[in-house]
Amino acid sequence: MSQQLAQVETLFLHEARSDYTVVANRDGNRVLRGRLELKETSAGPRPGKFRVIRDGEDHPRQPDEFVDLARAAGRIRISEQTSPENRARLKEMLDGYQLEATAVRTCRRCASDGRYGPITSEGAIEHNGELICRDCARRELERELSYKGEFTGAAEERLEELLYESGDLDRIVNLLQGGLDPDLTKYDEVSANVDDISPVRTEDLDLHPDLSAHLQGRFEELLPVQSLSVRNGLLEGNDQLVVSATATGKTLVGELTGIDRALKGDGKLLFLVPLVALANQKHEDFEDRYGDLLNVSIRVGSSRVNDDGNRFDPNADVIVGTYEGIDHALRTGKDLGDVGTVVIDEVHTLKEGERGHRLDGLISRLKHYSEERVKTRSGYDGTQFVYLSATVGNPEWLAEKLRATLIEYEERPVPIERHVTFADSREKADIADKLVKREFDTKSSKGYRGQTIIFTNSRRRCHEISRKLRYDSAPYHAGLDYKRRKKVERQFGNQDLSAVVTTAALAAGVDFPASQVIFDSLAMGIEWLSVQEFSQMLGRAGRPDYHDRGRVYLLVEPDGVYHNSMDRTEDEVAFTLLKGEMEDVATHYDETAAVEETLANVVVAGKKAKRLNDRMIGEVPTKHAIGKLLEWEFIDGFEPTPLGRGITRHFLAPDEAFFMLDAIRKGTDPYQIVADLELRDNEE
Repeated sequence: MSQQLAQVETLFLHEARSDYTVVANRDGNRVLRGRLELKETSAGPRPGKFRVIRDGEDHPRQPDEFVDLARAAGRIRISEQTSPENRARLKEMLDGYQLEATAVRTCRRCASDGRYGPITSEGAIEHNGELICRDCARRELERELSYKGEFTGAAEERLEELLYESGDLDRIVNLLQGGLDPDLTKYDEVSANVDDISPVRTEDLDLHPDLSAHLQGRFEELLPVQSLSVRNGLLEGNDQLVVSATATGKTLVGELTGIDRALKGDGKLLFLVPLVALANQKHEDFEDRYGDLLNVSIRVGSSRVNDDGNRFDPNADVIVGTYEGIDHALRTGKDLGDVGTVVIDEVHTLKEGERGHRLDGLISRLKHYSEERVKTRSGYDGTQFVYLSATVGNPEWLAEKLRATLIEYEERPVPIERHVTFADSREKADIADKLVKREFDTKSSKGYRGQTIIFTNSRRRCHEISRKLRYDSAPYHAGLDYKRRKKVERQFGNQDLSAVVTTAALAAGVDFPASQVIFDSLAMGIEWLSVQEFSQMLGRAGRPDYHDRGRVYLLVEPDGVYHNSMDRTEDEVAFTLLKGEMEDVATHYDETAAVEETLANVVVAGKKAKRLNDRMIGEVPTKHAIGKLLEWEFIDGFEPTPLGRGITRHFLAPDEAFFMLDAIRKGTDPYQIVADLELRDNEE
């Protein structure tokens, strides 16, 4: 007891049922807990019984020991929740020993548990109609979180921060139960910012008369990023890397120079995108805008488009294609004619696994094609390359590697609110439904209803969510046929749909003018989104010609994963994405990628393959790759063997080729080989 007396900083008294709780604190920690009963004497109330509670048991003490404890305390506090009558008795008892006490507001829960929990105006948390202290509120929050699954540190920190900011535990509990209080779900806001760049007037552009008339009929001035590009030599044929946010007008940069050169007879325009759906949409856009001026074609595969059966026309003035579609043409020796302009949309694809090295190789092969064409065609000056992206972490480095002028414009046309709410997979569709309804019921100052893109991680989930939305909506993914996708695009554009539910794979470029983006999942297939992919997707919320602001909602499942190979949970990933910095765009080569691209370069360029390798973005171990190609008999000298040519034609990795060869030698049925390959890829 003597040691405890020396340690007492605050002595706290609180009314219990038939006695008083006694708590002695030092440095915020309890050093003693006891129970005090008063007795009436001729001198007034005095300590009658005093018991110290230790290990759950009462240990009787002499009443005078309480008096010693009170005299040793630096200050004495009486809970305001003690009845006025009993508060007066305590003060009278203390006055008898010339001790002073102050009444303070305290946490009832703390007092019930034998703790001293003062409540200040800054630290009080409301819960079930009463004020409790921060510690009790945090413990209650932790109890609620335990019902929802395991939360990571970042998620818990965010919820604690909201608890202390709002001062209302009930609101936080409601949030965990699917409530959509915007003041609580809002994580931050990406402000609108428009750089003060004087616009270039369309009438001042040195363009082909037909294109000039066409543009002046659409608008009088170029947007800032377009004006920057023109002022930095776009129409003089300079190669450019254009990095600017979604909906800032990047696409027209490529169109301006590409269509102008095509009309002037300086070579055709190749407009390349990563996905078939994007190619189809861009092909239709070019047909609508320039079909009366130029012949427009599309190349999305080896030979055929699945819309009306029209064959690819390599002589067209404008060819819209996927990376693989145009690369296939090069690998199989197709004559593309004079190419005046190549526009590579979504050039940040260079950092992606399999598609990244193929785009790197394609760019090098297209440059080689242009150089060889210049040697044989008088009057052909070669190809201008324009690279477009909304998200690049290392634009200066990438521009240098591409030998292009960097045009970087950091405008955000409208502000974007970013919201986070927590829900398990069963609750997400219902929450999305509420958000979609709320958005569609709201009109912007421009007169447009709010519409939503919901990103999820599987085609099946697209249909599942769409069926659960009350307002008209539609799934949209690569598994739908061309006509169905076009119908969805048209309905969305006409505001007949409140939402589209799409896979993350279609995040890039598909033009749905949405005011709101909802992430039902933060995964693409079985891989977590990168910061770059996430930024690209959320950037689709809010268009300056339609909306006053964009809204983004992350529906985050605590402890959620989509495959047992994932080493992080969805709530962990959410805050990494929100706080993360844009990844650098670079292409990395393992042996498989190096062999595949070197073989394609040998097929296209023969002995010049090493030169093609040397100017690619990534560091290709050319000597090792050539050695493997010779060892595996994919090349003979610098000539592809029939096997090597077949592998390149069908974009096969070496291990896939060996798998097929082994199956063929065993007499396996061709359909079974295809099925086995699919199964093998899925397992990987």
